[in-house]
Amino acid sequence: MASGMQVFLLLLWTANTPQGAGVKVFPPVNFTLTVSALAQVLIHWKPNPAQEQNNSTIRYDVKILSPVPEEYDTRRTHSVRTAALHNGFSACVRTLLLQEDLQMGSDWVKGNLPPLPGAAETSVTNLSCVTHITLPGNVSLHCTWLPGQGAPEDTEYFLFYRYGAHTEECHTYIKDKWSRNTECRFSSTQIKPGEIDNLIVIHINGSSKRAAIKPFQQLFNQNAIEKVNIPRNISISLEQNDLLATWEKPISPFHEECFEYEFYLINLKSGNKQILKISSNSFRLRIDVSSRYSIRIRANHNHICRARGLWSDWSEVVFVGKNKLDNSIAWILTLLCVSTSCTFLLVALICKINLQKRTEPF
Repeated sequence: MASGMQVFLLLLWTANTPQGAGVKVFPPVNFTLTVSALAQVLIHWKPNPAQEQNNSTIRYDVKILSPVPEEYDTRRTHSVRTAALHNGFSACVRTLLLQEDLQMGSDWVKGNLPPLPGAAETSVTNLSCVTHITLPGNVSLHCTWLPGQGAPEDTEYFLFYRYGAHTEECHTYIKDKWSRNTECRFSSTQIKPGEIDNLIVIHINGSSKRAAIKPFQQLFNQNAIEKVNIPRNISISLEQNDLLATWEKPISPFHEECFEYEFYLINLKSGNKQILKISSNSFRLRIDVSSRYSIRIRANHNHICRARGLWSDWSEVVFVGKNKLDNSIAWILTLLCVSTSCTFLLVALICKINLQKRTEPF
């Protein structure tokens, strides 16, 4: 009886023992972090040679600790991440062993990249960048910044941008009163205007005879910093009591449905101002035809096709309609012209009469 109870308990323990019990999961080996481009890190490791697969699936759990926390898993033994590296980079990886619904993980293996060298508060601050489609297919880039509070007066800053595999140094700078570079312009870049959510990497380093200048890096979503072009071929007209407005989308590889507009209308008679949001490139509005209006339009991308960028500049002012003041001024100017003309004619007539009297014989 006792022997049968032992067999029963042994079978019960076996049935409740996890399938992976006793299986060891070893961490990856040869874990390395390598800077492969501006603000780009190659994360690489190798499988542990002691790891037995035993009909299991092996994956790897990767955790980015800094500068921006992120966690993901992969089958590969390498991963590439884009991140600002001026304050360093830290990541770790572990092996995941998957057996049906059971997942087992190894210990973590951690690696670090140190911060970029340089004296404190010598990096640039307030970095801001804007892109602009100057011609179909061509994108300009304009960046501005302020010198670091600890940067000596002889500091020279140098800007580089990276887009995909292309890296380029700036050659057109604007300087401050100490002749330090604080602004950079690229009239043409390798940035592709039709892409969505690609990153633009900006790297600014520097040199000084008095201090080691710490580099600075920042990532920009290319759509978020694009300043949209002004709408084209704006046409404003009146049809009885309605104002009619039509225009064409800005220069852009995106279609018409990807834009939204703001219509700025001022009644010059009453002083009333309106900003109307419009999702198409035509507009009809009932107005007071006895008033005169000024109209401007600007454009931006909407959320349908991509992230919003920066609003375009306002278009040039278009005037439409007339008011009583304009009519009064017109009448006054007309009367002045007629009066002036009559005066000249009268003076000419008097002069002619006097001249005839002088030429008559006595």
